[in-house]
Amino acid sequence: MTAISNVILVHGAWADGSSWAKVIPLLSAKGFNVTAVQLPLSSFEADVATVRRAIALAEGEIVLVGHSYAGAVIGEAGNDAKVVRMVYVDAFAPDTGESAGSLMAQFEAAPIGAELRPDAEGFLSLTRTGVFELFAQDLDDAEKAVIHATQGPVNGAALGGTLTAAAWRTRPTFYLIGDDDHAIPAVEQARMAARMNATVAHVAASHVPMLSQPGVVADFITTAAA
Repeated sequence: MTAISNVILVHGAWADGSSWAKVIPLLSAKGFNVTAVQLPLSSFEADVATVRRAIALAEGEIVLVGHSYAGAVIGEAGNDAKVVRMVYVDAFAPDTGESAGSLMAQFEAAPIGAELRPDAEGFLSLTRTGVFELFAQDLDDAEKAVIHATQGPVNGAALGGTLTAAAWRTRPTFYLIGDDDHAIPAVEQARMAARMNATVAHVAASHVPMLSQPGVVADFITTAAA
């Protein structure tokens, strides 16, 4: 058993808790108590509240892990005293007063933006091309088809949710950069990680390394816990 026994995994947009399905058994085998939350993706506030409920249920210290949009969510929810380490996996890392959307607007290039489609209520979905070629290009076609079919559309307004206090400013932080990410370009991930003074590692993976390189992700989380 590691020094920190609890890991809470938070998925991003166009996903759900099952995006961690390959990582969970690896962490469990290492002795961690693992929780993967299910974000409603209906608003930033609702997503933060969901993570806070998971934190409240945990007994003891927590490693809080966020993928993609969830980097913003954990940046707010992670201010709980139980959270002692933070892990970002191909994730947005906004500072106080910033949002995932405000960071994205500053990116040099994010090809996936052209493959987002809003519905009448402002929820954004990814096209098949977006999933197959830009979001999860290193998975096989069967896995890509599942991601496309089960994606969780995100309320566009949620991406504009701003942090009242960035939890990473007061906790040791770790950042795993996907070098072949076409959703959050690796150069932008590196800039965010440097601003956080995070411990950085790289993985040759798309935007979903927890599915294409789960062993690397599990080992990185284990390093953070240690």
